Amino acid sequence: MLQTFKIFIYPTQQNQTSYSTTMEENFHSSLLESPYITTNPKEAHLFYLHVPPKSSLKSISQLIKEVQTSFPFWNQALGADHFYIACEGVRYESKRSIVELKKNSIQISCFPSTQNRYIPHKDITLPPFHFSKELKPMKEIKYLGYAGYLNDLYSKNWSSSFIKELSGDPDFELDSEPFDYDPSEGLVSSKFCLFFYDIPVSIGGISEALRIGCVAVVISDRAITDLPFMDVLKWSEIALFVGTSGGVKEVKKVLKGVCSDKYQKMREMGMAASKHFQWYVSPQPYDAFHTVLYQLWVRRHTIRYARSEPI
Repeated sequence: MLQTFKIFIYPTQQNQTSYSTTMEENFHSSLLESPYITTNPKEAHLFYLHVPPKSSLKSISQLIKEVQTSFPFWNQALGADHFYIACEGVRYESKRSIVELKKNSIQISCFPSTQNRYIPHKDITLPPFHFSKELKPMKEIKYLGYAGYLNDLYSKNWSSSFIKELSGDPDFELDSEPFDYDPSEGLVSSKFCLFFYDIPVSIGGISEALRIGCVAVVISDRAITDLPFMDVLKWSEIALFVGTSGGVKEVKKVLKGVCSDKYQKMREMGMAASKHFQWYVSPQPYDAFHTVLYQLWVRRHTIRYARSEPI
């Protein structure tokens, strides 16, 4: 991949660099400065379509029409060899250009993805961006599980019996207000770190937990198909997945059922995998930028749809 992968970006779009999140901006700028960009579309494996942040469906449709009119590449595969970045994802629409974009093109969105705007076999999620400081693991573990805090924006979650039960259990560290200290300290003082999948501010910390060595426990009552790097990582080997139907009692049963050998293996593998979640101003081997590129690389042979197919 490092020697052969080539991406063509449409000339009129190369200076459009405004993005709403650090992950999007970092990936975009790193890509433009990388050796993977080619000015020769004939040697390109994929084509990069720059979709400005917060674009309306009308604007995106117009953008695709402009590309179709000025270049032959979109029509060759109905956009199946194109990719674009949209943090919140693009919703479905009956316009043909949007249907082709959603059905065929590779969408790169932020994790966790917006519900019903992500296609698992095709799309990719960007891992959260963190400026992390070095923390040494504590010799004494104070808590079975660390769950951070739920701020006012998510206060509605305190009405659930599961959250109330969790907050009242001394084995778990869970606060209703932000910490006076670095929240990363809660990670290193706990054996497991709990993340609520449906709460972005919670699940966004999963990469930090992996880096520090706190085994991630994802709380969700539905299947999760948009975890970062699902083509690269075996998430079942570095994280646990638990629902809320059995209450905190069931969660504790699962956590305490992990033997010391399995726990140590999960912890070590999680820390090793954390290198793929790191973003750098200047990309490094195996970092988030290169791992996203690898996912694009393995999708370069996406099925091409025939023009005659009704959409």
